Amino acid sequence: MNVSDLLTDALGRVREQMPDLVAGLGEDDLAWRPDPEANSIAWLVWHLSRIEDDHVAGVAGSEQVWTSEGWAGRFGLPFDVRAHGYGMSASDVAKVRVSGDLLAGYHDAVAARSAEYVGTLGPDELDRVVDDAWDPPVTLGVRLVSVVNEVNAHLGQAQYVRGLLERR
Repeated sequence: MNVSDLLTDALGRVREQMPDLVAGLGEDDLAWRPDPEANSIAWLVWHLSRIEDDHVAGVAGSEQVWTSEGWAGRFGLPFDVRAHGYGMSASDVAKVRVSGDLLAGYHDAVAARSAEYVGTLGPDELDRVVDDAWDPPVTLGVRLVSVVNEVNAHLGQAQYVRGLLERR
């Protein structure tokens, strides 16, 4: 397996699971939180999609799907267009109230753009430094592994919250 196939598969697994995660859930269900400080399914899916969009667009040198395809306007969230969830408060989490179709649609658009980008990568490109604000500097490979880790962690969290929701 080559590097582009590996990354496409790793990110594609989240894309495959997204429709089932939000299926049959209304906005109230998607916004439900096990306690007032917890994250909701809606926020987790929005956040993991925003992180993938932000980070992949950053290394690809392209505009984010969030703005280039009008998703920010469709979501209508009361945050700066650059917001992706990092460091948000519990009250901010509560403001993410949207439909499952919107969440799944945005994630699908992000995943398609990511697959297009990682499909072009060869192994030599993974050593390219993409962020020298860290010590050691962050390479493309490290950044993409971070994206894979982040989206999978939050997918699992959202699936867990759905399980709690179904058992309440």
